[in-house]
Amino acid sequence: MKKILFTLTCTTVFLYASLKAQNAYYNKAAGTNAPVTEMRDHKGEVLKDEYGNVKYSKAEKDHHGNARGNQYDLAVDGAFDGQTILVLQLYHEPNFDFELPKTALKEKGFSVYRYIGNPPSADQLKKDLKKACQVWIISDSYAKLTTDHLDAIKNFFDAGKGVYIWGDNEPYYADANQLARHLIGAEMQGNLMGDQEVGLQENLHSPGLRPNHLITTGLEHVYEGITIATLKDHPTLEPIIYGSAGNLVTAAYEKDGKRLILDGGFTRLYVKWNTAGTGRYIKNAAAWLVNVERFGEELGKK
Repeated sequence: MKKILFTLTCTTVFLYASLKAQNAYYNKAAGTNAPVTEMRDHKGEVLKDEYGNVKYSKAEKDHHGNARGNQYDLAVDGAFDGQTILVLQLYHEPNFDFELPKTALKEKGFSVYRYIGNPPSADQLKKDLKKACQVWIISDSYAKLTTDHLDAIKNFFDAGKGVYIWGDNEPYYADANQLARHLIGAEMQGNLMGDQEVGLQENLHSPGLRPNHLITTGLEHVYEGITIATLKDHPTLEPIIYGSAGNLVTAAYEKDGKRLILDGGFTRLYVKWNTAGTGRYIKNAAAWLVNVERFGEELGKK
C-alpha cells in the first residue's frame, strides 16, 4: 500500500511540475488548431451569456486560414531566451541561407549556431552539443556524418535533448536515414511532387495536419514542400503531416522522455516561406523539442 501511495505521489508531483512548466512557456492556445478568443465590449470588458459563461469567438485568421498573431503559436514570445539550436546544414545552395527560419526562431528567444556544407569534427560537435537545447540536421545527397558524429548525437538524444532530422526527395536523405536508423530505426524514401497546402486531417490517414498536437498549435493549413520524401511506417512515429498525395511527410517520436522529429520536406525551410503556416510550424517544432515538460525547471534556473 505504501509503495502504491508513493508511486501516486511521485506521479502527481511530476504532472504538477509538467503543467507548471507548460504554463510558463506555452500560450493558452497550446494544442488547439482553431483557437478562440474572449469576446469583449467597447469598454474592453469580457462578455458573458445569461448563465455567466464567458462568450468566445473564433480568432481572426490570416489569408491562409490560420489564426493571426503570435499568441496562437505554441510558445510565448521570448520564452526560450538564451537557448541555442545547433544546425548542421549539410545541404546548401545560395538561396538556402537559413535567415527566414532564424528570424522566426528568434521571436521565441532561440539563437541559431550553424555549420554550412560540412559538419565539424566529432570532438567539436560534442562541445557544441553541450551548449545546445536541440540539434537540427539537414541532409545532403551523400553521407557526411561519421560513426563518431552519429554516436555524439545519440548520446545527446538519449539525454533527452531534441533532434530534428530533415531530408528531402531522393537522394537528399543520406545522412537523414543513417541518423534516423541509428537513433530510432526509422527512415524515408522516394520522390513525390508536393507543392500544395494541406489542411487538417479528415481521418487518421488522410492528407493534412494531425489535429490537436502541440506541434500543430494554431495551424489549420500548412505548406508541404516541393518535391518530398515519404517516411516509412514505423511503430514509434506519430504522424504530424500527411502530404497531398497521402504520403507521410513529417512525424514525431516521443518515448522515454526523448523527442525527435523526422521530416521529408526540407524545402519548406526556404522555398515559398510565406505560404501557409511555415513560420509558425518551425517555431512550434522548436518549442516542442525543448521538452519543457521534462526540463522546464532546469531551464528556469538558467
